[in-house]
Amino acid sequence: MGEHSQGRQNETRVLDFILLGFPGPLYLQRFIFILFLVIYILTIMGNLAIVILVLKNHHLHIPMYFFLCNLSFLEIWYTTSVIPKTLAIILGRSRSISFSGCILQMYFVFGFGSTEFFLLSAMAYDRYLAICRPLHYGTIMDLRLSGKLAFSSWLCGFLVICIPAFLSIRLSFCGPNVINHFYCNLDSWIVLSCTDTYVIEMVAFVIAIIVILFPCLITFLSYIYIISTILRIPSTKGKQKAFSTCSSHLAVVMIWYGSTIFLYVKPSKRTSLEMTKIVNILNTIVTPLLNPFIYTLRNKDMKEALRNCLCWR
Repeated sequence: MGEHSQGRQNETRVLDFILLGFPGPLYLQRFIFILFLVIYILTIMGNLAIVILVLKNHHLHIPMYFFLCNLSFLEIWYTTSVIPKTLAIILGRSRSISFSGCILQMYFVFGFGSTEFFLLSAMAYDRYLAICRPLHYGTIMDLRLSGKLAFSSWLCGFLVICIPAFLSIRLSFCGPNVINHFYCNLDSWIVLSCTDTYVIEMVAFVIAIIVILFPCLITFLSYIYIISTILRIPSTKGKQKAFSTCSSHLAVVMIWYGSTIFLYVKPSKRTSLEMTKIVNILNTIVTPLLNPFIYTLRNKDMKEALRNCLCWR
């Protein structure tokens, strides 16, 4: 009985974790810190600019830009849930994180990530209606429906993550407490756990299929119809105009889906942590930076709104 009690104490001993970040020489640490800080500032400024432009320009108060405003707002918080703590880790000021802090960070990172999948599929559906059913677009996709789709994306994104979050709380840690990552990630936690992780791995795999592959299927089916419709447009100018309305969204979709499918749609979470860390940089840091630039540089309405704003200033 004494040995069993001692074993239970050992299992629950680890209450804090050490985030390893990016180990290396001092000059490399400084370079990564400056790079991440610049990326973070540009990400916040770029996405905030999109939110302000959409809110201030009445001609942008249509479903397409309403979804874009939601996406940019999401990207601000998604990258904020990762980068500030990562910067503190690189400086060596705050490498430790509590058990509850780790759970909270994972919940928000995966919650925002899941919401992005649903939002991107809603945006793809919006583009499908605009290009494939233009005569019915105004009656089907109004601000009420776009509001319901955006709200459902946020709600589903955070609700579905409650299941792996609850299972993560029940994991026990009785050995090393060093997380080989720059933020609290489920893969790294599973590697450190001294209890059986089969259930949480399978649940995470099933949720990844639901959250990633189903919206992915909706998105790419929408684009199959969109591209086939564009190809049937007789004039070259008409094709270019139609494709310009969805090319930005398609570029974001390709980057986002490519990295996340690699990260999460796999049965085992115990493989290639270094590769996972590298792809996570693309997923959580680079993609939120690219979104505002892709949408503003490739979108005529956004460029015009930005130009008018700068000229007014």
